[in-house]
Amino acid sequence: MCTSNDSLCLSVAGSNFEAEFLQTHNAYRKQHGAPPLTINKNLCRSSQEWAEHLLSIRTLMHSNGEYGENVYYAWSSANKKLTGREAVESWYSEIKDYNFSRPGFTSQTGHFTQVVWKDTNEVGVGLATDGNTTFVVGQYLPPGNISNAGYFERNVLPAVTSN
Repeated sequence: MCTSNDSLCLSVAGSNFEAEFLQTHNAYRKQHGAPPLTINKNLCRSSQEWAEHLLSIRTLMHSNGEYGENVYYAWSSANKKLTGREAVESWYSEIKDYNFSRPGFTSQTGHFTQVVWKDTNEVGVGLATDGNTTFVVGQYLPPGNISNAGYFERNVLPAVTSN
């Protein structure tokens, strides 16, 4: 349900956006030895509600729920349609700042580490846009970025290079 009269809130369930979002996650996860994610409809509902809330307040922030969460914001004056791949690519691009020799959480790499977190197996996605401003929310179970001893070493593996 849309909460803003001037927003175009989209249900992404079963859409090309959802499929691209999931496929992009799973392609990156495969490179890091992590199993594929599946779509969780309850997480999709929660992600959608949060994306709509973010659009209504025009602020990028986390919901602080009991799941892992990545948030993404895009703005375009050209009324450009966002693909499911773009948000995930943005999150994954943080790999350039991740130090596999000293694994752990940093605010500069937390989106990347959640995308490839090995123990995570479910994801939900929400998208809200008014045509120019777009928010994408990904929520994950079990959540990643757990800082207990050894968790990053076991869950954020270097990419496997193919010959």
